[in-house]
Amino acid sequence: MLVFVLNAGSSSLKYQLINAETSELKASGLVERIGIDGILKHEVGENKKLTFELPIPTHKEAIELVLRILTNDETKVIDSIKEIQAIGHRVVHGGEYFKKSVLIDDDVVKKIENLIPLAPLHNPAHVLGIKICQELMPNVPNVATFDTAFHQTMPEENFLYAVPYGDYTEHHLRKYGFHGTSHYYVSNEAVKILNKKDSKIIVCHLGNGSSVCAVRDGKSISTSMGLTPLEGLIMGTRCGDIDAGVIPYLMEKKGLDTHQIINYLNKKSGILGVSGISSDLREVIKASNDGDKRSKITIEMLCSRIKKYLCSYAGLMHGVDAICFTAGIGENSDLIREKVCNGLDFMGIELDTEKNSIRKSGIREISKKTSKTKIYIIPTNEELVIAKDTFDLVKKK
Repeated sequence: MLVFVLNAGSSSLKYQLINAETSELKASGLVERIGIDGILKHEVGENKKLTFELPIPTHKEAIELVLRILTNDETKVIDSIKEIQAIGHRVVHGGEYFKKSVLIDDDVVKKIENLIPLAPLHNPAHVLGIKICQELMPNVPNVATFDTAFHQTMPEENFLYAVPYGDYTEHHLRKYGFHGTSHYYVSNEAVKILNKKDSKIIVCHLGNGSSVCAVRDGKSISTSMGLTPLEGLIMGTRCGDIDAGVIPYLMEKKGLDTHQIINYLNKKSGILGVSGISSDLREVIKASNDGDKRSKITIEMLCSRIKKYLCSYAGLMHGVDAICFTAGIGENSDLIREKVCNGLDFMGIELDTEKNSIRKSGIREISKKTSKTKIYIIPTNEELVIAKDTFDLVKKK
């Protein structure tokens, strides 16, 4: 079954065309700057990479362009869009409505729209992507896979905030967590390697957006992101955990309204805000190596926060069998992995620095033979999870 996997953002969309039965990736790409000038980066296999620069005023025209690229003579991977048998959508926020992926109908769309106040930057774009696909391919089933679904197994003591309980029952105020599809995929791969049913795994999804998740026996029991993706680790432009009193303090000192303070903490803080250089950690590491003090402290802050969550979750699960690093930073930065694991020998966590420094693709173990806790680099594959879920649901239907 050919599944078109779509991740629609406010001014961009990512896509993959996957044979869900064989896991073969037929094509993938990214459309950026929708509504501005338009850039499409398209890949077929490992060697064929194409870039198109042209006006793309709306999301509908972006999706139409992608479908043309997939069937165009020069870039063709399928003869007709009729070969697409299902569409899988990544949706950031499913609230408490959705504990797993679902076939999309009018009720599902309505519930995703109801959750827009909890994900104002993401859910509107997801709804738009769904409706456009329904219009362009009216007879093709659509499936929604939710970032929050995997974390619906968290116990109440781990997802509630210490505010009046009525704020949860009346206003749905709670920790939801995100990156669930990635945490599910990576932890599941680790379980296969360990071949251990009663497992205790910590997944560190480290990228421009980052989160840590404690996974016990294949289920999420706690995660660092909260009501929104702002809570938790220091990220590219997000501040992560802060004292709630910082918000009114900054609003008064800087004359910011509610919208401006949220923008400030989401888009001007984190690695960018502390370093003053970039939200791209690679540039900050380079500056640190050149002696920049703010870049050095940015890296130390970042690793300290990850280590704090790692130790906390090991305590929560009464131990840990494996620590898994994934996503852009987690998979590629040997420096961050080393700093996070350094000094944790007392917990049975021993990193092999030589293995850690070797760069190659695929799953690899980077712990010492004497380490009681295994340490892995496991490349994430959220799109494959979406494609598989879509295939299973459509097949059942």
